[in-house]
Amino acid sequence: MGVQPRPQHYRTSRIDARIEEMSDSDVQHILERILDPVGRCLTPEAARQVLQLRADAQAQARIDELADRNTAGMLSAGERAEYEAYIAASSVIAILQINAQQILTAQHAA
Repeated sequence: MGVQPRPQHYRTSRIDARIEEMSDSDVQHILERILDPVGRCLTPEAARQVLQLRADAQAQARIDELADRNTAGMLSAGERAEYEAYIAASSVIAILQINAQQILTAQHAA
């Protein structure tokens, strides 16, 4: 009999545990390195659109609710995972927006 592959949730939980051990600045640095090539591909028009990205009203209301519950120490495990997913998505968007701003600044300087 061959070795059975581990279920996907096992791999994900191991990755999540390793990420939790990293500092926020380490995670931020990794995201920046991975997203830098994407940012460099932005046209000026795409860069302007990236700068306008915002959560819709429903998502923002949910983020605010989760943030309040987090501050109060009342997040369930599921809510914590949801809140962390919003934070991760926000980090990706923020990095792309920094890249977009750099593109537009360089274009105006040229």
